[in-house]
Amino acid sequence: MRGHGGPEVLRVEGLGKRYGSREALREVSFVAHAGEMLAVIGPNGAGKTTLLSILAGVQAPSAGSIGRGAGEIGWVPQEPALYSKLTVAENLRLFARLEKVSDPEAIVARMLEQTGLVERAQERIDRLSGGNRQRVNVALGLLADPPVILLDEPSSALDPAQRERLWSLVSELATKGTGVVFSTHIVAEAERYAARVLVLEEGRLLFDGPPAELAREGGGGDFERAFVSFLGRRSGR
Repeated sequence: MRGHGGPEVLRVEGLGKRYGSREALREVSFVAHAGEMLAVIGPNGAGKTTLLSILAGVQAPSAGSIGRGAGEIGWVPQEPALYSKLTVAENLRLFARLEKVSDPEAIVARMLEQTGLVERAQERIDRLSGGNRQRVNVALGLLADPPVILLDEPSSALDPAQRERLWSLVSELATKGTGVVFSTHIVAEAERYAARVLVLEEGRLLFDGPPAELAREGGGGDFERAFVSFLGRRSGR
C-alpha cells in the first residue's frame, strides 16, 4: 500500500457531469498526491469511468474544475488503443510521435525498460498475452512522463498471475513518485494497493479515506462485505 506526503498532482473541485436530465457526477472533489495510489470504487453505474474520462480530458465536465495542465495526466482506458499488426516498439514509437515528445527513441527505450517489455519489443501486439498488452497500454499512458496516471479497470481482463504482475508494475510507478488513480470493481485490489479509497454511488462521492477506515464504517471484518454494508447503510438499504 502506498501512502502520500508528496506534492499535489491533481485537484478536483465540484466536478459534475450531466447527460440530459441524468446527473452522472455530482459535486465530486478530491486531491491526489505524488507517489499516492488512489482507488475509485462503487457499484456499476456509479460514475467511475465517467470521472476518469473527464480527468483524462476525453470528455468535458458540466461543472467544476480540474487542477492540472495539458500533458500532465496519463490515461490508460479499459480498452487498449493499440494497433494489433504493429510490434510493441512500433506502437510506442507511433504514440510517442503523436505526443510530440522531444526524443521518441529514448522515450521508447525507457518505457520498454520501465514496463518490463524489452524482450517483447519486436513482437506484434496480436501475439501478446492479455497481461503484456495491458503493460503496453500502461506504457502508452506514461510516454509523456506525467506526474499522475489514470487507469480504468486495469486488471479486469487479466488472470490472477497477470494481475499480480500488473500491480507490481503500477506499485513501482508509485514508489518512484507517480500519482496513480485507478478504478476497479475488484474491491480487494483497493484494500491491498490503495492508500486512499474514493467511493462513488450514483455520481456522488460518499467516502474519501484509507481502506481501513472504510472497513470500520462498514462494520469491520472482510473488506468486501464491509464495503457492501457501508453502501447499504449510506443508502438506507
